Amino acid sequence: MAKIDNSITRAAAQWNLKVTNIRRDIPIAGSPERCELRFVIECNNGRLYLIESVFDTDVHHKLKIISCLNFLSGKRLSYINPYICSVKNGYIVYCDDRFWQLSPFVEGVVLDRPEYVFDRWRGAVLADFLIELGNKSKKIPFFNSSTLFSIKDYIYKLISQIKTNDPDVLIKIEPVLCFLENRFMEVHDMLPVSFCHGDFHPLNIIWSQDSIRAVIDWEFLGVKPRIYDAANMVGCLGIEDPEGLTGELTCDFITALKEAGLISGISRELFPEFVIAVRFAWLSEWLRHKDREMIELETTYMNLLKDNAELLKNIWKI
Repeated sequence: MAKIDNSITRAAAQWNLKVTNIRRDIPIAGSPERCELRFVIECNNGRLYLIESVFDTDVHHKLKIISCLNFLSGKRLSYINPYICSVKNGYIVYCDDRFWQLSPFVEGVVLDRPEYVFDRWRGAVLADFLIELGNKSKKIPFFNSSTLFSIKDYIYKLISQIKTNDPDVLIKIEPVLCFLENRFMEVHDMLPVSFCHGDFHPLNIIWSQDSIRAVIDWEFLGVKPRIYDAANMVGCLGIEDPEGLTGELTCDFITALKEAGLISGISRELFPEFVIAVRFAWLSEWLRHKDREMIELETTYMNLLKDNAELLKNIWKI
């Protein structure tokens, strides 16, 4: 522990910061898997920072994320928390055999799960962020259509792996795959694309009592079908509590995105199918962790979405 503490102190010095306390008592939002180590540090200027040790294999991608966040911050996108440049003008520094990055620590309110899915006010602020992201990322220079992520290709690759490694899971999701192959897979490549957060869901947001303080964990950012972030958000609200799928939060969220044109045309027609399609990425996560309880929950949920797709279309007015 002392060795790590000393490394943190030396790393923070690369930003001309003197660590006065390593705040292990403060919970950190977002996935801990995105880095090797992460700590909240209190420094002699009285401020809190999040210092992270990133895997050496991720350095290039982390730098791309940092560049994207700097671009979006420059466009004054709300709720961006950019990383801090070191005294040597680098955003990732090498110290004590580790690569480190630093950002201001943003404190927030812990979500009351699953009750938060019935907080109507969240629908409007979530939609406002996606609308603003769509407008302010149009000329982002780090991605183009050649880097497009295809959920269709992702699903077929995952299915191939499941056939070999988890045939029992395949039986449970075959009806879902057949449902998507009825139309979604055929027209997927026609969906309009744009820059997306890539993992937009309530736990990747730092909340205040009545709004958003920061949107975090941009690990999967990139060019994707335009409705990717919206579909992922709706799917995550529903798995917290299926009744949330038809609640005011979700309906207001979808209505605002329809009115802004983010859910329109073929994207509107296929929105329920896309909500289902994105759940395959979550299923992959549970399979990777061999989390049998979550695998069972996910496959049940995917079938629930399939069985109620027409009902959801009517409720969402799409």
